[in-house]
Amino acid sequence: MKFSERIKGVKGSAIRELFKVLGNPAIISFGGGNPAKECFPKEWAAETARDLIAEKGDVLLQYGPTEGYMPLRKAYLEKVLPPLGITDATVDNVITMTGSMQGLDLLAKVMINPGSTVLVEEPTFLGAIQIFQLAQANIVTVPMHEDGVHADELEAIVKETRPVMFYTIPTFQNPTGAVMNIEARKMCARLAAEYDMLVIEDDPYASLRYSGEVMPLIKTFDTSDNVILLTSYSKTISPGLRVACCCGNEELVRKMVIAKQGSDTHSPNLNQALVAEFIDQDRMAGHLDHINSVYSKSLNIMLDAMGKYFPEWAKYEKPEGGLFVWVTLPDDMDASEIYKRSVAEKLVAYVPGAPFYPKPGTGLNTFRLNFSAEPEERIVDGIHRLGDLLKEYRN
Repeated sequence: MKFSERIKGVKGSAIRELFKVLGNPAIISFGGGNPAKECFPKEWAAETARDLIAEKGDVLLQYGPTEGYMPLRKAYLEKVLPPLGITDATVDNVITMTGSMQGLDLLAKVMINPGSTVLVEEPTFLGAIQIFQLAQANIVTVPMHEDGVHADELEAIVKETRPVMFYTIPTFQNPTGAVMNIEARKMCARLAAEYDMLVIEDDPYASLRYSGEVMPLIKTFDTSDNVILLTSYSKTISPGLRVACCCGNEELVRKMVIAKQGSDTHSPNLNQALVAEFIDQDRMAGHLDHINSVYSKSLNIMLDAMGKYFPEWAKYEKPEGGLFVWVTLPDDMDASEIYKRSVAEKLVAYVPGAPFYPKPGTGLNTFRLNFSAEPEERIVDGIHRLGDLLKEYRN
């Protein structure tokens, strides 16, 4: 069988492959970005779904508009965006999507030709790398620091490479957990205007803040309407619902709608309706208070265990939010090789860092830990086992 050129060389997602391992309940998983199952609003969702079907079943069980379920678009426009500083949008600037990854896929279809240059942070979300590789983009990178990308480096790379788009996760970045500094946020908006470059502001983690100062969206500095905001509800409500919204310029959103028509027609109506109800019932603030208290505690338990059991040469920073701790080992260590032993010998899973780097052979000495999915005692046990393995491997 002859496969397309676009699929050649594109590897399967390291995170999706990880799920094959997680069928074993003995495995302690620090791998995926799974929310804690006890944080799902299960009782509310079951009751609300029944009510929605009873009251609006004829609409929700029928085909829907590609742009999305109108009550969700309005809830996002009227209740979600204004507190974030976005007050001038209209419903024509908003589309709902089957997860933010679909938003990335639609933007790739709309904006990227084979060979188009796309700028990403290094490291970055591996799902975005997959999407841009499938679009046959020329991927260039800007380095990440403890405070995100730096404005001067970003400006120099944009001037040199002239990308059609810059993909960024500015707040609690995946995988590093870093928060982009204010100067770089302003620079993103300036470069978007100066070079007619699309900036994709992927913002799934900003609500998961446990400490530190809230940062303004890049979108709030946007003077050219060249910044598009992606808002996922996977980390805050449920990843299984696969619901996200975006806010961008009307012409771009219309092109995304056309691309979505040829993709999945529309996102599931009932799932969109559940998220709309959650927002309209003003449940989000209380829900975030609850899950943030849970995740903050889990993060501190993981960091305390790392301080106790990890070797000093394993370097990491305490994130102010999000779901991940990023670890850097000495240059001569390979986290992918250690992972094989970690799963086989210690029954502990994590995500090696290399798949988060577009260039093969880069980031071999890094890995990502998730702290949200496992209970407290398993976090401590897993970190203890992993710390022992790191010391054994180094020796």
